Amino acid sequence: MSEKENVITHTYDLLKYLVPQLAKYPRQQKFLLADRIQLKVMEILDLFIEAYYSSSPQEKAALLRRVNLQLEKLRYLIRLSNDLRCINEDRYAYISRQVNDIGKQAGGWLKSLAA
Repeated sequence: MSEKENVITHTYDLLKYLVPQLAKYPRQQKFLLADRIQLKVMEILDLFIEAYYSSSPQEKAALLRRVNLQLEKLRYLIRLSNDLRCINEDRYAYISRQVNDIGKQAGGWLKSLAA
């Protein structure tokens, strides 16, 4: 499996993990914070798929830069979830590691385009 396919699978796996976790959020956060997190991860997955199928290296790079921005926004949403005690420390640590790994893979893909 190529690095590009791996990051798409990794993002999908994160989404699959998050969906049942987000359903457990307190009611007052479920329809705002939880929905925003789910939509953000879905947007990141969409951008990766678009980059994978794009034929232009410049377009791929632009999409991957957008991924980096969305990942940073996601990090803050996840951090807020932890601060509001919607997720426990163990889940926060796991999700943060996954997001950071996805970011590293995206950065590697972006660097490979510059080479």
